[in-house]
Amino acid sequence: MAVTTGTTAGATGPHPTLASLATSLVPGAGHYMLGNVRLAASGFVVIQGLYLLGVLLSDGLFLSILPPEMRGTFSPVLSPEAGNLGALLAHVQTVGYGGPAPRVWPSPIHVGVALTASSGILNLLLAARAHFDARARSSATVEGAAPPPGQAVLLAWLVPGGGHFLQGRRARGLVVFALLVGLFALGTMLAGTANLDRTRHFYYWGGQALLGPIALVWEQVVGHSIMEAPTRYDEAGVVIASIAGMLNVLVMLDVYGTSDARLFGRPVPTESGGDAGATGGVQAGAR
Repeated sequence: MAVTTGTTAGATGPHPTLASLATSLVPGAGHYMLGNVRLAASGFVVIQGLYLLGVLLSDGLFLSILPPEMRGTFSPVLSPEAGNLGALLAHVQTVGYGGPAPRVWPSPIHVGVALTASSGILNLLLAARAHFDARARSSATVEGAAPPPGQAVLLAWLVPGGGHFLQGRRARGLVVFALLVGLFALGTMLAGTANLDRTRHFYYWGGQALLGPIALVWEQVVGHSIMEAPTRYDEAGVVIASIAGMLNVLVMLDVYGTSDARLFGRPVPTESGGDAGATGGVQAGAR
């Protein structure tokens, strides 16, 4: 495999941390600093477009879902929208919790809050890619050793286990998919679909949103039913469904770390007993 060096000296580009922090505030800003204007522009349009459309559909009321006793100064940053921090801060300053007078939630609010949450999660993934791209500019990488970490992590969020498939670790990808989707299905069954509604469980819903479109689309299909009485295992189901999403974060970290190690020629602990370098990791992952 060919070893390639960064296209630009490290001193001429932004620090990786600066690139990722800039992206968290303004989607695409990190890649703009890196000179990748096309990716910066497309990232900004897609991510801010999702957020704006979500705000329009929800009438900007997603924070008003929180009951008054939970409306603290830092409560908004515990939501998935915090990944798009600049947009969230602007939202808090302009809309906040919706004012003292109660307002009727618009009918498409559930679609709207799914879009704003997705905007935050996707911007976190873009920030992670900006961090990697900034490092890759000044470091030697092993060409073809692995897909870019950002691409693998995005697929891992879109389909649990998808990132492992992209890396050639198909058996692990199938296990991840079965375990996480099965755990989410179990939680949904125990909760009687009560977990599939952000207006009922604001923070737990945010956890399960990390499972990706499987959870978000399933919510739109079967969620938001009228609950005449809580089911016997309602609370357990809500927690289990949320854990399924949070476990997917560990999956995405594994996917990112594997691609990162392969591309920079470092040993991958999860492959070949931790002794293989980038080349050995690719061979192990292909099995």
